[in-house]
Amino acid sequence: MTDDSKIRHSVAETASLIVGEDAIARHEAANALRQAQRVNALVLNALEPSNTFKLRPSMLIDLNNCATEGLSAYAGNWRPQGVKINDSDHQPPPGGAVAASLAEDMCDYVNENWNIRSSIHLASFVMWRLNWIHPFVDGNGRTSRAASYVVLCAHVGALLPGQETIPEQVVSNRIHYYDALEAADKRHSAAANTFPFDIVSEMEELLSAMLANQLKSAFDDAVQVSDESSEMISMLGAKSRANTALIDSAEAYVRESIAEIKSRHPSSDEEK
Repeated sequence: MTDDSKIRHSVAETASLIVGEDAIARHEAANALRQAQRVNALVLNALEPSNTFKLRPSMLIDLNNCATEGLSAYAGNWRPQGVKINDSDHQPPPGGAVAASLAEDMCDYVNENWNIRSSIHLASFVMWRLNWIHPFVDGNGRTSRAASYVVLCAHVGALLPGQETIPEQVVSNRIHYYDALEAADKRHSAAANTFPFDIVSEMEELLSAMLANQLKSAFDDAVQVSDESSEMISMLGAKSRANTALIDSAEAYVRESIAEIKSRHPSSDEEK
């Protein structure tokens, strides 16, 4: 188990463009909102009937630029130099063409396994592998979480409902996230840098639990809206068929989303 006092964070060999913790925090918050909006746009584009989703290096660059613009001189660019990760045994590969090539290989893995592996596996693989490569000077974690969520939603075929999304839950549950990354690092090393079938099994378990929490929040919200709407309708003495149908439709959407996601990705035990 990772020590609670440790923070797995990369240290780049370049300085931030902004000085001061408060200023950096404000800029990161603004970038986080912009990146979240970009994630939604990418998912909605992937869901267009005429589009076929492919994970591309250009998407990773785009998401990194959203996260680090104004903070890093290398925002939206592959890192040209080395980087180290504090409180981790993993040493990322060299930068430049090596990091870019490995990022492209990761995209190929996802695209080639799109119709073979589960939604949770592909999302977990991206979450881990992008952290392992660390192809950017800054924002690798933010980029990996965003790219992973795009892959998950695109593979499931829906912009997933719920108040606290998986990327948001990861930020508030970093210790288990770091543990899952370290476990995959060790399994990858023990397998001579290959990808065994269970390469990201710990990450799959973590993301599955977080997905369940996210969908449960959506269901709870739908139930609350139903209860509040029913009470209001009763108070007004006008039980509109249209309102009732709308409430029922919202609840049905959440239930169908849960059923669809369960059918699209089996549990880890079912895959093994």
